[in-house]
Amino acid sequence: MDTESTYSGYSYYSGRSRGSHRHGERSRDRHKSRGKDSRSEKSVTITTPPAEPLLGDSAVRGEQVQDDNWGETTTAVTGTSEHSLSQEDIVRITKDLEDSVGLDCRRYFTLALAVVLGLLVFLTPIAFLALPHLLWPEKLQSCGTACEGLFISVAFKLLILLLAVWALFFRQPRAGLPRVLVFRALLAVLVLLFVVAYWLFYGVRILDSQDENYQGIVQYAVSLVDALLFIHYLAIVLLELRQLQPCFSVCVTRSTDGEMRHYNLGQLSIQRAALAILERYYCDFPVHNPALLSASKSRAVKHLAGLKVYNVDGEFPAAPAEGPGNNAAAAAAGLAHSQSRAMIAAAARRRDTSHNELYYEEAEHERRVRKRKARLVVAVEEAFTHIKRMQEEEQKKAPGDVMDPREAAQAIFPSMARALQKYLRTTKQQHCHSMESIQQHLAFCITNNMTPKAFLECYLTPGPTLQYSRDHWLARRWTLISEASVTSGLKDGSTFLLRCGDFSLVVTTKRLPYIQMSEEYIDPKSHKFVLRLQSETSV
Repeated sequence: MDTESTYSGYSYYSGRSRGSHRHGERSRDRHKSRGKDSRSEKSVTITTPPAEPLLGDSAVRGEQVQDDNWGETTTAVTGTSEHSLSQEDIVRITKDLEDSVGLDCRRYFTLALAVVLGLLVFLTPIAFLALPHLLWPEKLQSCGTACEGLFISVAFKLLILLLAVWALFFRQPRAGLPRVLVFRALLAVLVLLFVVAYWLFYGVRILDSQDENYQGIVQYAVSLVDALLFIHYLAIVLLELRQLQPCFSVCVTRSTDGEMRHYNLGQLSIQRAALAILERYYCDFPVHNPALLSASKSRAVKHLAGLKVYNVDGEFPAAPAEGPGNNAAAAAAGLAHSQSRAMIAAAARRRDTSHNELYYEEAEHERRVRKRKARLVVAVEEAFTHIKRMQEEEQKKAPGDVMDPREAAQAIFPSMARALQKYLRTTKQQHCHSMESIQQHLAFCITNNMTPKAFLECYLTPGPTLQYSRDHWLARRWTLISEASVTSGLKDGSTFLLRCGDFSLVVTTKRLPYIQMSEEYIDPKSHKFVLRLQSETSV
């Protein structure tokens, strides 16, 4: 039988609070005796209620196990805990806030600039047609049938241009890039120069001379709208069509666990390639689980913890110092140094048997996972047998004990909670699933008449990052590290990093090879065969 140690959150926090209370009394007595010198020290204390997920947080307490009776012995924790922040932490938090404010300001400034440029583009043809009627209406020649047809052409072209610009440029931003997009900036400058050139020509040849040929003015406005449509077509080619043809194969490797994926990308800049990789990362890579990486560290600590060092000679190197206190400190330092060297040497001698320990630990872990999985499958199947979907005829009868999907999920959840928590804890997934998310998923499965196997699939097989709660992927801030400029295009052999928190994605680029294909014709009449008979052949 597996022996499981229980953990009580109430006793943990109460022990901390009692210890911190005694420590506070001792520190208060020491501070009273220090005088005015201690008043110059700056510290900030924030008092917050303790918050801890029911399934535990391995990032906070590492390998500490949670209460097996999950949902039955959950105790409400009252009181406060104290967390002190140093001056460096306050400076770092302030810097992060300033960076976020700067990014928001830059995003809104770019949007405002695009709106102003768009209004200038769309109002220019209308101004070309309206200014002659406002400034010299008595000198204008009458507009004939052809001129009135051009009015309809200008109106529909402007409508098409408005819809096309809205569909291409005014879309919800997917990410905030560190630099401006080169092609977008070039297109904006081109449109601005183009409109300014048209205004200069209009002011010199039409406004100054007060041209009376209104049909020529209308044709001039139509030519401007046609040119703007061609520029929009150029924008589609540069921003959308140019990157469709694959040119590079990128290898994306996660630095912590070595998870690797390969993607084909087109002609993109480094920052746009990084954005495309991150969009696929959240859908293709399994969720990053730092709890799985602590097994090797705990094994090394356990390996060194089994060693004991004895000082047989009672001698250890010590540097000459003045005073008895300095002699004692130097002696203690020499003892610690000699002990560390002895432990390293002993660990090196025991390295030959470390592979056996690793083999048996992995075998034991796999056995426990299979056992917990079997218990979980049986518990979930038994829990699903306790509910039944009512038909329309049965709903018209006396209601009795009728429940909605949420109530049904809450009713059968306690029977599977213990087995599910043990399995998640064994596979180091307890920080990825909260009790609320599990109950919501259970209610979703009950609503859509899904089987127990469908309910367990997301827990038995680790899925991509987007499968989990929004806290694991929402508003993640990535840092792009590259030796080359992020606005330059991808090249053969380019390497850059995408860092987020305690892990990073290492991206290496290889150009796709040029493929030479040849043709070989085979005559269908050449497919003729004969039967080869031998003495030992049985026909």
